[in-house]
Amino acid sequence: MAQQPIPQHIPAPTPAQTIYSDPVALIGPQYCLPYPVDLAVVRKFWALNEGNFTITDINQTPLFKVKDKLLSLRDKRKILDPAENPLVTVSEKVFSLHQKHFAFRGDSTDPKDLLFTVQRSSAMQLKTTLNVYLANNTKQEVCDFKVKGSWTERSCIVYAGETNAILAQMHKKTTIGSVLLDKDQFMVTVYPNIDYAFIVALIVILDDINRNTSGN
Repeated sequence: MAQQPIPQHIPAPTPAQTIYSDPVALIGPQYCLPYPVDLAVVRKFWALNEGNFTITDINQTPLFKVKDKLLSLRDKRKILDPAENPLVTVSEKVFSLHQKHFAFRGDSTDPKDLLFTVQRSSAMQLKTTLNVYLANNTKQEVCDFKVKGSWTERSCIVYAGETNAILAQMHKKTTIGSVLLDKDQFMVTVYPNIDYAFIVALIVILDDINRNTSGN
């Protein structure tokens, strides 16, 4: 009797990544452009003064500044436009196991001005996974957006919820000059019709969580 062939198990294909096609205008429609936007992010390692975080376009035109509010009872960071008008205020929940952060419109921390909430998907993580909930998602059973990757490697992707649709992705940019000047530089590509000010706010929160985790 002929031996029956052993059925071969064929692995399921990995779902293909796609570009998120629905417009996202969370901070303002002026930050949603019909083409991809590349942002250059520079963070000075040893800057103790306010404004150690700058964001420009690829032509080095300033787009945003980030300022820390020093000596505050609550950890706050503000994202400003080039004229130093506050666009977003980020506040961290004190003693939060999941390092919960709140993003408010403008200079406010009033709950009525809440834009979105960000927190780790679990308390213990080898690589960063953050869940992002819009203000109207009060039950927070399913996240609206998700950030996955490694902050230390500057390799992170922003997804739409639990899908493989990408809103933006980050990649490292290292030069001899940046090392000598104690600067950390990386690029972020924001895809068409996605609010790039919203993506910048997520980067600021990522940086904050990394600093808290590493003890910096």
